[in-house]
Amino acid sequence: MEEIEIAKELTKGLLERMGVRAEVDGYLKEGNLYLGIRGDQEGILIGKHGRNLEALQMLVNRMVNKRLKNAMRVVLDVDDYRKRRAESMAQMALRLGDEAKRTGQSQVAGLLNAYDRRIIHVTLKEDPFLETESIGEGELKRVKIIPLKDRDNPLKRFE
Repeated sequence: MEEIEIAKELTKGLLERMGVRAEVDGYLKEGNLYLGIRGDQEGILIGKHGRNLEALQMLVNRMVNKRLKNAMRVVLDVDDYRKRRAESMAQMALRLGDEAKRTGQSQVAGLLNAYDRRIIHVTLKEDPFLETESIGEGELKRVKIIPLKDRDNPLKRFE
């Protein structure tokens, strides 16, 4: 596919300019273009809590979509970081949810991007004893995990 080749070429060029040697693979899925990066400087590409990866993804999206006829979302991943991060966020959500139910007090997960917040909301969505809400302004927000007093009446909170 032409889109994949354009995205791979632009991403490799960006990485080379950054002084990073890496392999870039790509595939299309559900209308999104996924690029996987494997190299020897993965920590630098990922950054703290994936912030460098988010910034790189934004740059690559802009670069790729300038060259494509039809815009599409480009998702970057470095050495399956997103999968590992999703698993870690889901485990944290379950742990905080258990703590909220045990103590009857809300728990707060610290400053998270939209992707990470969504994982927490989705992970706890089916728990009838918990409710979640994003709090804060801007890109990074917190997620509040709220225990419910009465599962038959979700509006009845401990607080």
